[in-house]
Amino acid sequence: MRTFTWPIALLLAGLLFQTVAFAVLNTVVPLWMEQSDAATWEAGLVGAFFFLGNLAGTLMAGGVIRKAGFKGSYQYACMLCAASTLLLLVFPGALAWSGLRLLTGISCALVWVVVESALLRAGTLKTRGILLASYLVVYYLGTVLGQLLLGWFPSDMSLVVTEVCLLSAVGMIPLLFARLESDSAGALSSVHVEVRTLLKRRSVFLGVVGCVISGVVLGTIYCLMPLFLKHQGMNHSSVGYWMALLIAAAILGQWPMGRLADKYGRAFVMKCQSLLVVAACAGLVLKGGLMAPSLIALGLAGFSLYPVAMAWGCEEASRDELVTMNQLLLLSYSIGTLAGPSLTSFLMQRYSDNWMPMVIALVALSFMPVLMLGGGHGRRKLSR
Repeated sequence: MRTFTWPIALLLAGLLFQTVAFAVLNTVVPLWMEQSDAATWEAGLVGAFFFLGNLAGTLMAGGVIRKAGFKGSYQYACMLCAASTLLLLVFPGALAWSGLRLLTGISCALVWVVVESALLRAGTLKTRGILLASYLVVYYLGTVLGQLLLGWFPSDMSLVVTEVCLLSAVGMIPLLFARLESDSAGALSSVHVEVRTLLKRRSVFLGVVGCVISGVVLGTIYCLMPLFLKHQGMNHSSVGYWMALLIAAAILGQWPMGRLADKYGRAFVMKCQSLLVVAACAGLVLKGGLMAPSLIALGLAGFSLYPVAMAWGCEEASRDELVTMNQLLLLSYSIGTLAGPSLTSFLMQRYSDNWMPMVIALVALSFMPVLMLGGGHGRRKLSR
């Protein structure tokens, strides 16, 4: 059986357009708030509500997929993203935007769960790794294109909202021609998987903790890095280009980090990743000419934490447990993305912008004692 079937290719094509839409919004919303003289804590609050939406969407995803199937759930998510973005023009203010970004976060999580679950079920033990790695490359490629889009076109609010709505609409088109497995009710409910039992496995526990840590790191980067760069005196286009450099490094880091994790063990690689994240954050604090190498190092190490942690968590999972494991790991990641921006934005507002890289570094360092528990796990590649 071929790894990349026509339905999978169409699913990834649709994901590319929708990811560009999410990436544009994640960068430009904090900048719009800063432009309207909103406080840093308000920008952090709005960002936190997006990640709260990720959390809610992850919890809701199973029920939505049971009722609407993969295709229907994906299309609902795209429409929700377009609607919540359009309403940003109608309802100004941090409180209203928090609610709208909550809805966008729900749509984003639905897309993630639909795509990852569809790929897990379409793949075999030998092909799931390739499929999920390709998914992450498409995801980060879309994120880079989203940052570049901000440099190519004006950041006028009405224009950007129109772009996002069009991207969401175009992202739905490929799935109109795809035939994905639609018997999701039987697939998800035929076998009851007890989460408490899963968490008793050491690999699952360490994978969950790793996903929480990566959520804090990535949530803080996505939500507050544009603001951190803007406060260095950059305009919107420059912020977009620096964010594009960061995400480009993330793309380049996916395959090497995954291969190293398979060869040398996930605990060892995640220790190296954590130390590299700390070094990158030190460069951001010191500034000078260290901005480019620091962002590249942060992209290489910080963005590859999640797939390695996810692979670790799924290492011993059977096929019947994969969808539940996927939701558990996404839920853990979402908790981290909610906590990271909330705490960091408060510290940035109260003290200085340097608390953004400092929080990321402290969280990465705090992972080291946990990783000491995972020195001797297996290296069987199941679902990265």
